[in-house]
Amino acid sequence: MHRAEHPDRRALLSAGLVVTTAALAGCSPTSAAPSATSASPEGRPTSPAAAFARLMEGNKRWVSGDLQHPDRDPNRRQFVAEGQEPFGAILSCIDSRVPPELLFDTGLGDLYVMRTGGEAVGPVVTGSVEYGPMTSGTPLIVVLGHQRCGAVEAAYKSLRDGKPLPGNLEAIVKALRPAYEQAVREGGADPVDSMARAQVTLTSADLRSNQDLAPLVRKDALAVVGAYYSLDTGKVEVLAGAPS
Repeated sequence: MHRAEHPDRRALLSAGLVVTTAALAGCSPTSAAPSATSASPEGRPTSPAAAFARLMEGNKRWVSGDLQHPDRDPNRRQFVAEGQEPFGAILSCIDSRVPPELLFDTGLGDLYVMRTGGEAVGPVVTGSVEYGPMTSGTPLIVVLGHQRCGAVEAAYKSLRDGKPLPGNLEAIVKALRPAYEQAVREGGADPVDSMARAQVTLTSADLRSNQDLAPLVRKDALAVVGAYYSLDTGKVEVLAGAPS
């Protein structure tokens, strides 16, 4: 048989429970308003060098597995719901194994991302890449190719064999022809990989000299970086244009 608790003890426990419940209610995520900490803890990088460093630090975490998963909570969602100021714009391939937000360990509101087969470009894609730097001061563009790119391989074989691809896939082949021609000139043991890298360097150079982006590059307000992602290691290799 349990001994009855002293009345004063029951009163103290009851009062403590009320205080604890109230404190917990005040800390509930559903009742908390977004705060400045909903932005990235380090703040938005405003220079090309700082933005590039932030991306590469994230990629190091991706390679090592020591991920932070920043900017991926309900408070961050609320914080960016009414506006955004991404610090980087990434033009990458559609490949399911190359998601920029993951391999750079970023979150909501951090990056503009454009994805096309083999980083093929045209007026709409170029306009999409221009959007961040020209409207919200995004200081960094990265053109990101990758290892074993299926779109590049298909375009290479089509151009090599003179066999057009079906439907609108032929538009990708046409866009990748300059990279194919450069890879053929350069030769090498792996012409598809050479073509993938050529596509990155050619596209980043074109964007860097773009009539609308070039003035920003000259003012050091924007950097256009060409990079290459290894499916095997998860590491991003810089090919051209890294800001100092």
